[in-house]
Amino acid sequence: MKNLFLLLSVRILAVKNGISSAEPGARKKAIVMIAVGLGFWTLMFVLSSRVLSYFRSTEIIGDILANYLLSMVFLTFFGLLIFSNIITSLSNLYLSNDLELCHSSPASLEEVFISRVIFTLFDSSWMVVIFGLPVMMAYGWVFKPGPLFYFDLFHLGLALAIIASAAGIFVTVVMVSIFPAQKTRDIIMIFMVFAVIALYLMFRLIRPERLVDPDTFFSIMQYVSVLEAPDHPFLPTNWITDVLWSHISRREGESNLLNIMLLWSTALALMVINIWMAGAVYFGGFSKSQEAKRRRAGKGFLDMAVRLMKKPMGDDDIGAILEKDVRIFFRDNTQWSQLLLLGALVAVYLYNFSVLPLERSAIRLDFLQNTVAFLNLGLASFVLASISVRFVFPAVSAEGRSFWIIRKSPLSIKRFLVGKYLIYIFPMLLLGEILIIATNRLLDVSLFMMILSSVTMFFSVFAIVSLGIGLGALYPRFKYENITQVSTGFGGLVYMIISALYMAVIIMLEAGPVYIFFNTDLYKRSITSGEWVMISGSFILVIAITLFTIYKPMKMGIEALKKIE
Repeated sequence: MKNLFLLLSVRILAVKNGISSAEPGARKKAIVMIAVGLGFWTLMFVLSSRVLSYFRSTEIIGDILANYLLSMVFLTFFGLLIFSNIITSLSNLYLSNDLELCHSSPASLEEVFISRVIFTLFDSSWMVVIFGLPVMMAYGWVFKPGPLFYFDLFHLGLALAIIASAAGIFVTVVMVSIFPAQKTRDIIMIFMVFAVIALYLMFRLIRPERLVDPDTFFSIMQYVSVLEAPDHPFLPTNWITDVLWSHISRREGESNLLNIMLLWSTALALMVINIWMAGAVYFGGFSKSQEAKRRRAGKGFLDMAVRLMKKPMGDDDIGAILEKDVRIFFRDNTQWSQLLLLGALVAVYLYNFSVLPLERSAIRLDFLQNTVAFLNLGLASFVLASISVRFVFPAVSAEGRSFWIIRKSPLSIKRFLVGKYLIYIFPMLLLGEILIIATNRLLDVSLFMMILSSVTMFFSVFAIVSLGIGLGALYPRFKYENITQVSTGFGGLVYMIISALYMAVIIMLEAGPVYIFFNTDLYKRSITSGEWVMISGSFILVIAITLFTIYKPMKMGIEALKKIE
């Protein structure tokens, strides 16, 4: 065990040294991140508490809904944990740079494997804890279950995380024993994308909003049977839900001990099975991962795609940047496969608007349709910003350790960022207009709202992409193991906050003119001269803020990259 503790101490020392040698601005970044995290926790806690309070006040089905929600939360988090552990264990067990040193040390194979399993458990679980803890605390706040609830939540939650981690690691070890690690990563990523798409579409198509409208069901028994869908006696999530719900409903039963024993015995058994399997096949899979070479496929299709995209820009330096980025993007399966997930997101986004029950509202239908379409500007912009933080914001950091080649080349930093900008602006414009025009058609809005929202989205995309490129250059991260780490850092958080503030300001400025146009159409009156001044001033401010948002981030990004040696 001495060698195991030594292997585990490396991570602790790395964190300690990272804190002690942090840059001067790191403390401010940490304070901002903690403040945002606390704000997120508070928001999740308040929303969950309000939902649970509403459930508790509902007779007959209130407790059933709360139990259903608890089961769905654990089932969702359990699935996410398994997927996360599959990806994380592949990196920690086979692809990390320090594995060669660990395997050449006096530590045994089992000690190295167990240390990596503990790293994987921690790396894959902390995000789920952040999202799940406010919901669990809301149950404690609303139902007042007593201290035993929190004790069981802690140790049974740990057991559930161990089961998910062991299951994910088992899948990874089996796949790497069959395929090389690099190919396994591609297979797993594509499989995960299709799995997420399937789950997302299934969740959306079952229309969970019906659960708050029992009138859509023929009988109370049919409604209750739908609510009991996630339960299964062989699911670990069912065991932990039964234990915690017994504390919430204050119905302590003898089955609690059985469920607790089932959870911990399953967790410990899976850990032992994984250690046995590691002794049999792990090192062989690790050796193959060091020897395997990635095969490039679809070269002809990629060449054709590059020629089509590069033709409008010519063969100058910007065209060369486009060609390089397009080839890198489509050669990495973990990048282009996310386009499938993006397609599913757009499909479900449009489907949500097609099933909006606007006709049931007491508000005048045409007024409600145009109001929803106007507010949809903010929602669609947030979707674009979320996509942009994943694809556009890391564009500069994607150069990695090879950025020194850009700095030493004749290519100027300004031309470099302009090239990055032109690569992403056209796909983002296409996506933004599809979201706005398609949803407006589904809502059957007026011609004025169709033109206003389409034009606003058109110019807002230029600002959103500029923020992504500029702030990505202002907060670059050239040292990373996975490009997705770039968008989850401090810079990505700043980008999302500024993008949200920008769209909030634009919507508030346009709200006045939109209200005036709706009001004049509703009461069949003409617009006064004072209102025309107000309308003109609002749109001039919108144009000025948009131009500033396009120009300023790019300028700051250029200046920041010029200072990098």
